[in-house]
Amino acid sequence: MKAPPRLQALIEEGLIDTVVRQLMSGKEAMVFVVRCGEETRCAKIYKEANNRSFRQAVDYTENRKVKNSRQARAMAKGTKFGREAQEAAWQSAEVDALYRLAAAGVRVPQPYNFCDGVLLMELVTDAHGDAAPRLNDVRFTPEQARRHHATLVAEVVRMLCAGVVHGDLSEFNILLAHSGEADSEDFPVIIDLPQAVDAAGNNHAPRMLLRDVANLRDFFGQFAPELRATQYGPEIWSLYQSGLLSNDTPLTGRYTPTRADVDLASVMREIDDARDEDAARRLRMAQ
Repeated sequence: MKAPPRLQALIEEGLIDTVVRQLMSGKEAMVFVVRCGEETRCAKIYKEANNRSFRQAVDYTENRKVKNSRQARAMAKGTKFGREAQEAAWQSAEVDALYRLAAAGVRVPQPYNFCDGVLLMELVTDAHGDAAPRLNDVRFTPEQARRHHATLVAEVVRMLCAGVVHGDLSEFNILLAHSGEADSEDFPVIIDLPQAVDAAGNNHAPRMLLRDVANLRDFFGQFAPELRATQYGPEIWSLYQSGLLSNDTPLTGRYTPTRADVDLASVMREIDDARDEDAARRLRMAQ
């Protein structure tokens, strides 16, 4: 197929050889299957801010670092340069998170390059070499649901130990990949990380982690109902806050909150925020 202008620039730079086909077009980006020598990869073209619908909520961008103080001031003032810097920071957040998580052993697509708003990365495939399906497109047995849920809870822990919270984790941005080896089991791969937040530097990280884990519980609970009673999110965050969380920390799925005075107004605000964000997420997925 004819290469889009932004991929044509990568062809001229020698970063890719040919564009095979368009894989998907979402609210934030378009993804194409490309050839790089003997390898098939994917190229994610980020849409400009005024051409996509995902809101760069302040909850996600809180305490994100930028290159220098001039950029920070411009972003705060909302100047044209500041908006451009904010857009670049939003795009590079996914790139930074991918490299950071891949180094930590988290199952994410391997990033290869980032150039002019285009992320070149691994194409996650199924057993036939086609693009891997999203969890939302797959039916599971109870045993499979329990296994994949346990795997993904462990991945959330691994991410948190690397200092990252996905922030929008659900069945819509997890792929079911094949290892490429005969008789091997499929495994989940986490994608779509531009909204990833720093666990220690973002005040909304606890709520986002609880929501991420709750989304996993609710999805897999459709196939293994006993998972609906688990409380891995509060357990994981409590261990993290206490400095007791590691990749090997055994989890029970049970959590008993400590006795303390409750700020009811704050709790209600959190519930309202969570309800609004869930409604917005479902609307995005329905579009």
